[in-house]
Amino acid sequence: MTRKADLASMLETLVAVALRAGEEILRVYESADMGERIKADGSPVTQADAAAEVIILEALAHHWPDIPVVAEESVCAGQIPTVGARFFLVDPLDGTAEFVQRSGEFTVNIALIEEGRPTVGVIYLPVTGEVFRGSPDGAERADFVKGEPLVWTKIRARGVPAQGLSVIASRRSRSVGLEDYLARLPVAETVRASSSLKLCRLAEGKADLYPRFGRTMAWDIAAGDAILRAAGGCVWTFDGEPLTYGPNRVPDDEMFANPYFVASGAFDPSDLVTGDAPS
Repeated sequence: MTRKADLASMLETLVAVALRAGEEILRVYESADMGERIKADGSPVTQADAAAEVIILEALAHHWPDIPVVAEESVCAGQIPTVGARFFLVDPLDGTAEFVQRSGEFTVNIALIEEGRPTVGVIYLPVTGEVFRGSPDGAERADFVKGEPLVWTKIRARGVPAQGLSVIASRRSRSVGLEDYLARLPVAETVRASSSLKLCRLAEGKADLYPRFGRTMAWDIAAGDAILRAAGGCVWTFDGEPLTYGPNRVPDDEMFANPYFVASGAFDPSDLVTGDAPS
């Protein structure tokens, strides 16, 4: 098989895996007891996080036994594989705080990293049934009903809008750095959302910019980054370079921590900023 055919086959399998994980997440979501506890880093975790990760890890090991998998809950348990040029990044339940609050804004994230770049990504929103997927062949979304897509639709990030930027920001994370940055841009509106849904909205052209001045981990955004890049956008560091993924991206921080970044539609956000770049 050609590389293109291999990646297309992988993408189909990853969608099916995300759907299976989502079924388990919804089972816990609809139960009376989510088994919530607080991890050492202060973030919540539930039975759904662990159960979904088991499903994903077993499937990836079955289909691609030679590709290491870096998964959030495994890393928190001290199980960190040695990675090379090709590895998976998995967040079995991105937006656990929203899951606990039953807001619906949580996702299943699976990404393939190659030479530091996210090349294949799948994001599933179990409550709404939305699935986003991206690869070098492009980006698509579909609404799934009873495990089947109604129709796959090509999506594309948009360029700079004439009427000002629609900025999407974290619902739970606010910072002085964000406000200072936005003050130097032609912003028309700022909306709030949670989880990797923010990157999906950029990829489908429903928002233009997502600046992040707060701590994130590689598995939080890699799948969304893959989809966004496939749709013509990008996730940038504040040095003006596309974000890369690996174990030691931020000095003196945990493995797989991300630097601050800004995700954009089909344009370079540094072209729009006035004044000095953020430190």
